[in-house]
Amino acid sequence: MSQQDLADKTGVSKRSISRLEQGESVQLDNLFKILLALDLGENIDLLVPDQTKRPSYYLEKSESKNKRVRKKTKKNGFKWGDE
Repeated sequence: MSQQDLADKTGVSKRSISRLEQGESVQLDNLFKILLALDLGENIDLLVPDQTKRPSYYLEKSESKNKRVRKKTKKNGFKWGDE
């Protein structure tokens, strides 16, 4: 199927189809139209990441991160420097 045939079938511009083939960004609705026209509609769910949380998510969340520790200053009293 040529780009022009696909453009006629989907209503998507030929330039958008060309951008998609080159790996550039296209509008999401145009991508869906093209996938459906190419009988690849079952692959649409591959575009959305799995929403279930993996065990590593809970491990990363529960790990306490070390806080930065400030050096303690000596309390010898304040001096202006000319004393």
